Amino acid sequence: MNYSLSKEQEMLRNAVREFAEGEIAPKAEELDRKEEFSYEITKKMGEMGFFGITVDQKYGGQGLDYLSYIIVVEELARVDASQAATIAAANSLGIGPIYNFGSEHQKKKYLPDLCCGKKLWGFGLTEPEAGSDASATKTTAELKGHKWIINGSKIFITNAATEITAGVTVQAVTGKRPDGRKELSCLLVESDAKGFTRRPMKNKMVWRASNTAELYFDNVEVPEENLLGNRDEGFHQMLQTLDSGRLAIAAMGLGGAQGAFELALKYAKERKQFGKAISTFQINAFKLADCATEIEAARNLLYKACWLKDHGKPFSKEAAMAKLFCSEVMHRVVNHAVQLHGGYGLMQEYKVERFYRDQKLLEIGEGTSEIQRLVISRAIGCYDI
Repeated sequence: MNYSLSKEQEMLRNAVREFAEGEIAPKAEELDRKEEFSYEITKKMGEMGFFGITVDQKYGGQGLDYLSYIIVVEELARVDASQAATIAAANSLGIGPIYNFGSEHQKKKYLPDLCCGKKLWGFGLTEPEAGSDASATKTTAELKGHKWIINGSKIFITNAATEITAGVTVQAVTGKRPDGRKELSCLLVESDAKGFTRRPMKNKMVWRASNTAELYFDNVEVPEENLLGNRDEGFHQMLQTLDSGRLAIAAMGLGGAQGAFELALKYAKERKQFGKAISTFQINAFKLADCATEIEAARNLLYKACWLKDHGKPFSKEAAMAKLFCSEVMHRVVNHAVQLHGGYGLMQEYKVERFYRDQKLLEIGEGTSEIQRLVISRAIGCYDI
């Protein structure tokens, strides 16, 4: 087994780290405080090639492997979860479904602008009453003539209400299957569609500089050709999208854990009590040792899952494991990091406070930790009766 990154991947990591520390870090605190989505940083990330990382170059992408994409998200999350979330959602949830399931016409129409960061695209799955139970979708789409008429709502949709959002992919009920169950399909809805309302969600605890939206569809008409793939393929498209998306969320957990660990280690070496740096107290040294060990284990688990995907092997179980473990490793690391900072860790002027808040979404978004355990337990045969 070769654990070495390629020369190109190492160069990519260094470039992203330099960008994150130079362009994002100085602005992260203010953007978080103001709950402000940064068009300036998004544009610069587009110029750096952070969008469309795994997309074929003929559509404007970078044509890199999935591990390279994960390294980008990891390094951004090491500095700021909000900007990492913008990139993760744009690639996995915005670009991914169109690239993987779209027609050639749809790919050529939407991907070039999405792959350079000029435009963003949302992923409309979650509803007020359809979270972990994604099949409980109530949004409907009825085909009348050559147009789909969409009614319903979505919530907690990343990148869906910015000024540069070109549209969203929407899962909707398009009929009934022969067995009586819902027929779920995905449709592409452009932002300027009549009757389509997008509302940014404010007062968030997490990812405050990331754009999160509520979406409302009131007799929204889209052309018949805006169907993504075929009818009744929507649920499977969403599941496949989430499999890949879990790797990006895992990368956010890994990168966030690394960033919080580095902040904690630096502070513990500088902070003195009883005449000694607190890093020299065994109870603190052991906390940091545990953090370093778990981060290393998380990185190996995530990178293996990416290796499986890049080599065309089944990776759903490993993606769920990586998402679960990396999210919960960050939970433990940020908890230790705040504890090591003491009272200062509770103050917004210290970066670790933001890391502590931002972590929580990782155990909820794109499948809760409970759902990941369900996916894993099914994969290992717990329900084979």
